[in-house]
Amino acid sequence: MLVFLATSLVAYVLYLILTMFTGSVGLWSTGELIAGAVLSLIAGAIAYRVAFEKERKGEKNSLRVLNPLRFILFLGYLVGPFFIAMARANIDVAYRVITGKIRPGIVKISPNLKTDLGITLLANSITLTPGTLSVDVDEENGDLYVHWINVKNPEPSPEEVCGSFPYWARRIAE
Repeated sequence: MLVFLATSLVAYVLYLILTMFTGSVGLWSTGELIAGAVLSLIAGAIAYRVAFEKERKGEKNSLRVLNPLRFILFLGYLVGPFFIAMARANIDVAYRVITGKIRPGIVKISPNLKTDLGITLLANSITLTPGTLSVDVDEENGDLYVHWINVKNPEPSPEEVCGSFPYWARRIAE
């Protein structure tokens, strides 16, 4: 129950920040506060299992995801390594489309992440990067199947496919 409430509270605070100064009197209107509370409870009910799930190795639940340093680290990841990787991938995909040098295929990578949140962060980062798409996840050991626009090696390392994304997912989510 504590995990559900913590997730709902984080969702509510985020909602309040995003809707700040939209009320007719004060920062928010009464309807916005009520709607935000309801939406936050719904988001908390859906998201708390992913955000605070037990690790795959059988360790206990942890509230370490609420650590503010992890949020700062995540923002640093988005602005730095993720943005740079997206820019490079856009240029690479444009080059491959113009020249026709495309060797698409589905490859399996083993990032060795312990939590579902880490795997979700990695899969979303891969999918948002042009030229790659997360297709499937092996639930038992956390392997990802990725459609890649330029398969050089049929059994690549995670770094070949998605660069430093697994390292950052491990630092942020585990």
